[in-house]
Amino acid sequence: MSTLSTQDLTIRFGGHVAVNAVTCAFEPGTLTAIVGPNGAGKTTYFNLISGQLKASSGTVHLGGQDLSNLSPSARTKAGLGRAFQLTNLFPSLSVLENVRLAVQATLDGRHKRGLNLTSIWSDHQNLTQRAVEILESVAMADKQDMPVASLPHGDQRKLEVALLMALDPQVYMFDEPTAGMSTTRRP
Repeated sequence: MSTLSTQDLTIRFGGHVAVNAVTCAFEPGTLTAIVGPNGAGKTTYFNLISGQLKASSGTVHLGGQDLSNLSPSARTKAGLGRAFQLTNLFPSLSVLENVRLAVQATLDGRHKRGLNLTSIWSDHQNLTQRAVEILESVAMADKQDMPVASLPHGDQRKLEVALLMALDPQVYMFDEPTAGMSTTRRP
């Protein structure tokens, strides 16, 4: 069974068909690139998979679950992680605070817990420790106290990877992951 698949995924904007009946399966443990010229529909396809756009027809499945009628946030909770072409961070917060918020959102979403004033401090320590571990894994622990706005673009892209890791998705989707990076910063 494939982790992520689309079946006849299509979107029309008036008389223009932007994505036409795309059937594709992405297998676990693989790295797949979707390549094409500007305007070919790559970002639109990503937007259909992640739920940012509603398909005219077709389906999206993740691990056998039909995601086609779910909202973007419900698709994220189901295990679909998406980074966008433009960075989507909290620029006035620190690197650590950005990741800690993602860790907290993930735990809150899984446990459906309300505000519990007696556990805030211990939760804060656990959330912070998990955020630091994630930052270490993307080689950004030394920048944890820096405001995001002061980071070079390449480090902001790395921080987005850390945020996705905090969400612990089954699938990571990156739209133009090296956009805006100099050729010396690209992998």
